Amino acid sequence: MKLTKYKLGEILDVTRGASLSGEFYATEGKYIRLTCGNFDYQNNCFKENKSKDNLYYVGDFKSDFLMEEGDIITPLTEQAIGLLGSTAIIPESGKYIQSQDVAKIICKEELLDKDFAFYLISSTLVKQQLSAAAQQTKIRHTSPDKIRDCTVWIPELAEQKRIGKLLRSLDRKIELNRAINQNLEAMAKQLYDYWFVQFDFPNKDGKPYKSSGGEMVWNEKLKRMIPKEWTNANIYQLASISKETVNPQAQPNELFKHYSLPEYDKTGTYAEEYGIDIQSAKFIVTNNCILVSKLNPWTSRVICGNRGSNQICSTEFVVWNPASLKTKGFLFMLAKSAKFIEYCTQGATGTSHSHRRINPELMMKFDFPYNSEIAIKFSLLIENIIVHLHNNIAQLKVLTEQRDELLPLLMNGQITIE
Repeated sequence: MKLTKYKLGEILDVTRGASLSGEFYATEGKYIRLTCGNFDYQNNCFKENKSKDNLYYVGDFKSDFLMEEGDIITPLTEQAIGLLGSTAIIPESGKYIQSQDVAKIICKEELLDKDFAFYLISSTLVKQQLSAAAQQTKIRHTSPDKIRDCTVWIPELAEQKRIGKLLRSLDRKIELNRAINQNLEAMAKQLYDYWFVQFDFPNKDGKPYKSSGGEMVWNEKLKRMIPKEWTNANIYQLASISKETVNPQAQPNELFKHYSLPEYDKTGTYAEEYGIDIQSAKFIVTNNCILVSKLNPWTSRVICGNRGSNQICSTEFVVWNPASLKTKGFLFMLAKSAKFIEYCTQGATGTSHSHRRINPELMMKFDFPYNSEIAIKFSLLIENIIVHLHNNIAQLKVLTEQRDELLPLLMNGQITIE
């Protein structure tokens, strides 16, 4: 495959966004201002920014800065290491305003395919050039000119289209899997909230308990009203902490399923690593365990053990060993609940917000309203959701690995598409 050398500025244009006045930032409105928080740089895709609540913009701006579905954007500010060179695709027209920290990529269509350009900008080659040229301040910056100045080698347009189409099809499957997982988690959370927060679990007639006039009584320990026949419980009454460890280096040629926080944050599951590559002792994980991070943030770091052997996890996880598998689903959702997150947040120690951690013993003392019969029914109901989640995460991992292995080979011409 023939590759031709270009400066990016010869095959695309880069425009900077608008300077938006802070006096017009708002908590609601019609238009949302794009920020660096809209880049999921680990997965190289668009994400809704939930880090701020004043993302709407109610002032005037030029219509040129209103984004269209399919527009490609890249950040001009490195607010997290590795962010420069990331790309994202705008999901909806007429909603997002391009701000000055965000650049828009406009392809010269006779030379550059739009799908191919999405992967070209985020390729290692371009990222390395942007990183080397970035201004060395506390928060590094790039510019449209520096992006245009990057050198690339690209195939002819027809080959670009084939490569872009293949990679985008893989990404769409990945995006679909993520959307399915988000919906499954939302369903499980909604059911948990109905039953254990609003107390509208089915009564003996199949009607919502509290909404149908079910009797509520005061619980002194919880300082709140809970259903009659319910009591207060803590996690220690339903599970123990498993502290069994293994030193993987004692089995250097053994392949382990290793849950580490960086890998879990990236993929939602484990990495496969040989013992020789794992540098310290780890907790042993069984199929029945629930892993809960003791390091902030807690809500996105809860997972059940998978099927199979040789599972281990970082000691930054607390390994819950349920006393009964009949309540495993309840414990899984309890660890994702708002009250549990609030409790961990208040009990955490440490100077850095992102590295505050909670003592495992304190975590297990979390009190909550409880009824074993209802918890067992709930666990049975969401069992299929949890299984479906695990299957989707496994498929997502495979698809992502396929894309990541193919991407550099396709971009540098080592393999071609017939």
